[in-house]
Amino acid sequence: MIDALLRQFGLRTGRFTSPHLHSMRERICFDGRSIDEARFLATYDEIAPYLDLVDARNEVPLSFFEVLTGMAFAAFADAPVDATIVEVGIGGTWDSTNVADAQVAVVTPIAIDHERFLGHTISEIAGEKAGIIKHGSYGVLAQQPVDAADVLLARSVEVDALVAREGLEFGVQSRSLAVGGQVLTLRGLAGEYGDIFLPLLGAHQAHNAVCALVAVEAFLGGSHEQRAMLDLDLVRAGFAAVTSPGRLEVVRSSPTVLLDAAHNPGGAVATAQAIQDDYNFTRLVGVVSVMADKDARGILEPFERVFAEVVITQANTSRAMAVDDLASAAIDVFGEDRVEVVRRLDDALDSAVALAEENSDHLGGSGVLVTGSIYTVAEARTLLGGGAV
Repeated sequence: MIDALLRQFGLRTGRFTSPHLHSMRERICFDGRSIDEARFLATYDEIAPYLDLVDARNEVPLSFFEVLTGMAFAAFADAPVDATIVEVGIGGTWDSTNVADAQVAVVTPIAIDHERFLGHTISEIAGEKAGIIKHGSYGVLAQQPVDAADVLLARSVEVDALVAREGLEFGVQSRSLAVGGQVLTLRGLAGEYGDIFLPLLGAHQAHNAVCALVAVEAFLGGSHEQRAMLDLDLVRAGFAAVTSPGRLEVVRSSPTVLLDAAHNPGGAVATAQAIQDDYNFTRLVGVVSVMADKDARGILEPFERVFAEVVITQANTSRAMAVDDLASAAIDVFGEDRVEVVRRLDDALDSAVALAEENSDHLGGSGVLVTGSIYTVAEARTLLGGGAV
């Protein structure tokens, strides 16, 4: 969303995100488009001697993600770009992306994930996330658990950063459903922005939108005291152009098949709530595969109230949780009579569609939601004919 807005205001953007759905080139984007193959290879060749030098001097070699981070920064410098939008890989303080001293740091809602690296409590995780707020920067904080907010605000004071908090300095004023998305009224730092069409569903996406808006206001708007409203037409055009492949993405109709890459309990809660609020399914069947290092039960539990039945499967990756282990967790949550086990994802999709159509009124009320992991969604997207993102 930040990328789309900045481009509407005439800036050339570089964007670094992770992971990818289909091609690792998706992680490095210029003006909203993936880096092309020739440029990707040339960038690697450019930094390869430095990779060898660093690896020779250190006991632990550079990781895959660290190398891609270096490639992204090298590519953005060579372009050059006017602004970069950099998504942290894991945490913040010790993430390789944090070599950047960003003018604006955005922290979306913090929940439990990556406990092995970040800690087991909200406060510990918030401490790691807070590391992206640098001296003199502008912190944009989504609504947070109290424990997280305390840590983030303490960090902001420590580094003399300005801060804007959702629910106080900015927020979502209203949202209503529309064909293909939702219409929002957002209160930014400088005033109210109305009649904004966002082609994504879910209350969480409305909250993402206002954080993106405020980040752009902070980046473009001058001093805090003199900040002026952004051009409303450009804001509307930016949000209208937003896409989010694999996030409540419709890839088939009759029955509707949705893909959502919720891969932790917090993401599952947001997705399940969006299904309840913004969709009108009379029968929804889940297809779920999660990764072995994730909280499977925590991912499954929010969907208990929205799935009529769930098909448990295993994505085609060595990281996937064994289907029998995931099935055991699913039976605990849903009960044995609501769980079907299908070991291959392609067969699982067929089974879920058949289940969705059983006893359906054939008036568009049945559907399938594929979720649990970005790997799962990527594989399903390919099987269902999804194109490049």
